[in-house]
Amino acid sequence: MYPTQNLTIMKPAAKEQRSLFPEECLLREIARQPRLSIGIPKEKTELETRLALTPEGVSIVTEEGHSVYVQRGAGEGMSYSNLQYSEAGAFMVDDAAEVYGADMVLKIAPPTIEELNQMQDRSSIFSMLQLSNLSAECIKMMMKKKMTAIAYELIKDEQKAFPVVSSISEIEGSTAIAVAAELMSNERGGKGLLLGGIAGIIPTEVLILGAGITGSVAARTALALGAQVKIFDHDINKLRKIQHYLGQQVFTSVIQPSVLFKALATADAVIGNLRYIDGSERFMVSEDLVKTMKPGAIIIDMSVDQGGCFETSECRTLKNPVYEKHGVVHYCVPNISARVGRTSSMALSNIFAPMLLKIGNSGGVKPAINESAGFRNGAYIFGGVLVNHLIADYYGLLANDIGLLLAGY
Repeated sequence: MYPTQNLTIMKPAAKEQRSLFPEECLLREIARQPRLSIGIPKEKTELETRLALTPEGVSIVTEEGHSVYVQRGAGEGMSYSNLQYSEAGAFMVDDAAEVYGADMVLKIAPPTIEELNQMQDRSSIFSMLQLSNLSAECIKMMMKKKMTAIAYELIKDEQKAFPVVSSISEIEGSTAIAVAAELMSNERGGKGLLLGGIAGIIPTEVLILGAGITGSVAARTALALGAQVKIFDHDINKLRKIQHYLGQQVFTSVIQPSVLFKALATADAVIGNLRYIDGSERFMVSEDLVKTMKPGAIIIDMSVDQGGCFETSECRTLKNPVYEKHGVVHYCVPNISARVGRTSSMALSNIFAPMLLKIGNSGGVKPAINESAGFRNGAYIFGGVLVNHLIADYYGLLANDIGLLLAGY
């Protein structure tokens, strides 16, 4: 009987052991997946303060066993110290080449030829697209090195929305109104107007081109300050949505030349945020129409990184963002949210930390592209092949269908 009793005692104990440690078994299973090597360089673009991961985001990623290499001083522009990144588990390095030597590089501005030269063949680069700053030569070099390139603005989530665009657009909408208020003041050489209005004084007029997230937040912020707001867009459905979002009736119109002409003539500030990378109808305010605007009126072009909403737009940097043309003050930068780099980086980190964990669980960037249609949408170069037709058309290049490439993956 003793052998039988011993067997009887041991069976429940083994079951109990399996039931007590399911998480540990799962962690050991995850540990067999390939670990990611992630590089975060210090941006060379003038006054670009944003990063894709904050120390909190780095901590989430490194706790899963992935390696994150951060160049010293990368977070200083948004008040994050090297110590904070180090304590979060990042490897702090002085040489940019060590960062660009990682399998994956996460940056904000598009890569330059110099940066691409430091990257490995068949590695992956994540960045903003900013077509005005990304050259055809860079695209050709990424293709030559058989790299995979992901554009933040093109990544979709499970709800088929664009998470990076949505988060940054909210920040840009509020920031655009803050910039307009600054430029109207005497201190910045403006006409000395208060954006909004007070009792007995006609409120300032803010004209918004584009009823997307940026336009919606800009309209809400301007209305809260007491400004008179007019909104134009190609899409009548977006105009209906923005009315519902604002919770009040505001002037809205589809883009009709005669109506827009009158609105431009009386506007104190015009904010353009029409997006073209999705292949929507292209629209641009001509130079002749800009000439009809009031002297001292302000143009803030939020789409300057994709060609701009105004014929008079010039892509500038945050160090020198303002210029005057035909008596109209222009503010045209591709990274206006970098004015609030810490907030912007926190928003990006909230998106990319979980995304990197999913990529790690998939076994790398290419398997993740194969598994996720939303992530796949963000890829414009896959294994050295240009796979985004809109970007190819912009630079006069040829593109292939990523689906055909994945079929043999």
